[in-house]
Amino acid sequence: MTDLPSAYQDRRIALATMHRKEQAIAPTFKHLLGATVVAATDIDTDQLGTFSGEVSRRGTMREVAIAKARLGMQATGLSLGLASEGSFGPHPQIPFMPGAIEVMTFVDDERGMVIHESRVVDETNFAHVLVTPGDSLEQFLNRLQFPSHAMIVRPNAGDIYRNVGKGIQSRELLSTAIADAARVSTDGKAHIETDMRAHMNPTRMRSLAELAGQLAERLASVCPACASPGWGRVDVVSGLPCDACGTPTEMVAVEVFGCPACNHKEKRPRRDGLTYAKPGNCPYCNP
Repeated sequence: MTDLPSAYQDRRIALATMHRKEQAIAPTFKHLLGATVVAATDIDTDQLGTFSGEVSRRGTMREVAIAKARLGMQATGLSLGLASEGSFGPHPQIPFMPGAIEVMTFVDDERGMVIHESRVVDETNFAHVLVTPGDSLEQFLNRLQFPSHAMIVRPNAGDIYRNVGKGIQSRELLSTAIADAARVSTDGKAHIETDMRAHMNPTRMRSLAELAGQLAERLASVCPACASPGWGRVDVVSGLPCDACGTPTEMVAVEVFGCPACNHKEKRPRRDGLTYAKPGNCPYCNP
């Protein structure tokens, strides 16, 4: 980062969102960049995919995030845009744990740049359960922080997108939604899952705020070659040597930083200062 004013000082940036993500993103962009995030709410981002599955995601997370950002830019007439996309399921690194991958994308049409920042999220309440009307749900609901975190209910079998209830935050509405879903499900069961839309999930909103800080810090960093904003990590190279035998491991050895404007790149040591891997991570010492 630099102490000089950011390239986006006093600029307006469109944020494509139907789910109040500006609450997580705008304060950080104002503090770190001096930029104003403008929520483009009169758009339908659900056309690019929904968490509840009625509309499948059309493309990769990054492709969808770019498409979302451009929807917001078109709606506001701004040349700078922001959007995020999340994916929830089994943790990509820790077995038997839920996890998430969040991507946040910045589009700068003035400079012809697209910048992505992503993070693997450990803290998530993503979960689901099958029930029949009358089943006890106290343990499940308490673990998922209901009612501050909303639920989605749908039929478990047959036409699973019929009688879908979203944003449920009361036990009365939850009981009604379970009964409605189970009635049309061919197996008589209802599928309950956490509503992962940002405005219905404070835990996810916190993750988005952290990712917004990560992206804003990158936009405040300038390329050492051309001084364009957006200098940051773009890749990694594995092969950190084992401390005992020197065998290359799958752990990251160096980080690759790059510029989205001039494509200048530099390899740099790991930011945590680690130069050797423990034998437990070595394919030779711990086959």
